[in-house]
Amino acid sequence: MDVRQLKYFLAIAQEKQITRAAKLLHMEQPPLSRQLMLMEEELGAQLFERSRTQLTLTAAGRLLKDRAESLLLQLDETMKEVKELELGVRGTLSIGAVVSCVSILPGPIQQLREKYPQVTFKIAEGDHYLLGEMLERRSIELVVSRLPFEAHLPPGKLDMLPLPSDPYVALMPHSWAPPSGEVDISMEELSQYPLLTLKTDKTIKMHEQVVNEFRRHGLEPNIICECSSVAIIMSLIAAGIGATVFPKSVISSFPSGDVLTLEIRDADFQSEVGIVWLKDQLLSKRAQHFLDCFK
Repeated sequence: MDVRQLKYFLAIAQEKQITRAAKLLHMEQPPLSRQLMLMEEELGAQLFERSRTQLTLTAAGRLLKDRAESLLLQLDETMKEVKELELGVRGTLSIGAVVSCVSILPGPIQQLREKYPQVTFKIAEGDHYLLGEMLERRSIELVVSRLPFEAHLPPGKLDMLPLPSDPYVALMPHSWAPPSGEVDISMEELSQYPLLTLKTDKTIKMHEQVVNEFRRHGLEPNIICECSSVAIIMSLIAAGIGATVFPKSVISSFPSGDVLTLEIRDADFQSEVGIVWLKDQLLSKRAQHFLDCFK
């Protein structure tokens, strides 16, 4: 028995006549009668009591009618869900993000949720190397990251959507605020402070960019700690251990009551940001809709 036969059966049950049911189904009467007979033979049960004027459901027929209506409703709903899933209006979008880019996510996520409230999210946090591995395993589709993306993946294997660049600023404990109340600082002044930098064995570009900016000014930074965690660096600053140079957007992801932000007056270097994904992976409609929120 197939879906087509169930639809034939329900039409007969509705019309209580083969002739009217055949007309409703836009088919001839003999093939419909034949299908009903085949169904009764397959089930080993009589589905209708027959009289000259109409057909009446038997107990077996009433049971089949209830189940057939439920099955066809589930089928319709399933087909609708599959189509919606393909269109990206429901389902789960898996994203990776480095901690320093977390502040970029809320706006686009809110936009997508407003348009497609049935879409849910799974967000993974990690360094470039870990997120690159997750991309390869297809456990995430997109990564929001500082650039360049320092995964072990060859650059030609990735596609990218660049986002607006992010200026670097100096962060230090409030207790170290310049006595004059200045809201900016020079590279030379900054070089006098003990500095904390973001660096791991595999991700070094941000560290190098900061160090190179000092050296461009003929200065050597006083680095007292290299750390793999943005959160730890922010905690150390709040505790009065040191200062750092970070992309400005990082600040919005952490409590800033104990951390002072200063513009760097004689430097104009930026942190590049982007969304990366595997070039050979067909992105889901959900991922495409998410990317559209940035365009």
